[in-house]
Amino acid sequence: MAGCVALIVAAGRGARLGGDGTQGAPFPKQYTPLCGRPMLSHAVAAFQDSDAVAAVRVVIHADDRARYDEAVGHLSLLDPVQGGATRQVSVRLGLESLAGEGFDTVLIHDAARPLVDDALIARIIEALAAHPGAVPALAVADSLKRGAGGLIVDAVDRTELWRAQTPQGFSFNIILDAHRKAAALGADAHTDDAALAVAAGIEVALVAGSEDNFKITTRQDFARAERLLAGGGETRTGQGFDVHAFGPEGSGPVRLCGIDLPHERGLKGHSDADAGLHAVTDALLGALAEGDIGSHFPPTNAAWKDADSATFLKHALGLLKARDGTIIHLDVTIICEYPKIAPHFELMRARLGGILGLSLDRIAIKATTTEKLGALGRGEGIAAQAVATICLKRPVP
Repeated sequence: MAGCVALIVAAGRGARLGGDGTQGAPFPKQYTPLCGRPMLSHAVAAFQDSDAVAAVRVVIHADDRARYDEAVGHLSLLDPVQGGATRQVSVRLGLESLAGEGFDTVLIHDAARPLVDDALIARIIEALAAHPGAVPALAVADSLKRGAGGLIVDAVDRTELWRAQTPQGFSFNIILDAHRKAAALGADAHTDDAALAVAAGIEVALVAGSEDNFKITTRQDFARAERLLAGGGETRTGQGFDVHAFGPEGSGPVRLCGIDLPHERGLKGHSDADAGLHAVTDALLGALAEGDIGSHFPPTNAAWKDADSATFLKHALGLLKARDGTIIHLDVTIICEYPKIAPHFELMRARLGGILGLSLDRIAIKATTTEKLGALGRGEGIAAQAVATICLKRPVP
């Protein structure tokens, strides 16, 4: 598999942040909710959304597999690999897991830097066309002092001093070989991959970093990240509703929220009649004030005959992203007498999360009946309603 792979290091314990990002017992900071999503999911999304990155793998702690699955397990990532006692060991194990896969370059990134953006990723990859290594960095602007015993001893010349960030990019085989040689020599005190690379004689270019791409270490850092992600934006709510009648015997199964539920009668509609996805699509379109699903995908258009409704939902998601928007929460209610919906809740949540790139703790699916009242109560069809809460980073005038 040629191209660039992103290796996200998320095996640390994050003890300095403490708690769960708000309060409570110690919790690995990379899984702490940040603006409603685990911190790790923000970092992963940046690389997954980049057209220049072919694949993403996360290095995790042995105790964190369940947390990983909950945070990003629904996304199309390479299987995670277990890390080691130090960051350097974790990176080497991650690189070893990718050896032989044919990747040309690798971007090594810390999960605790959730605000990395596509422009920074692009700068690193562009620099790798001319250099075997490239690191984002910011020139030191503050005056530097050397101190002892609480007193200034001397001034430190800040000329040519830089603050290194991640992702740090390298020719894959070159950095893997450097890590192997460092491990063989017992040289495990390097603070980042750039230091290891320079010690191995690898040329590493400096690329413009980003002030927003800071590492979350303290609770003050965490609060700053939440402010930046919120961006002084605008929170909106949209509501969607859809209903479809059952078809004849033998037309099953029933498709809801992208999952086929066993049932002798399917739902009738121009597309796949997925009332759940239709309701969610309309909820997002409503929050954006972008009309309804029928205005974007008219039932009179033969192109949408028997179409997978995930297509409609992805279109609404694209409109949201074009406005620098994010989904904060989805609440979906299925209304029917049968089939039984509850046994399929988790599959439906996972499918919605996969389509939208959304963690499962932001998706609610419920079911109810109309107590035998009306057409739904007589078992003539299924309805779904959805409420979507979104945040637009650039409020529309």
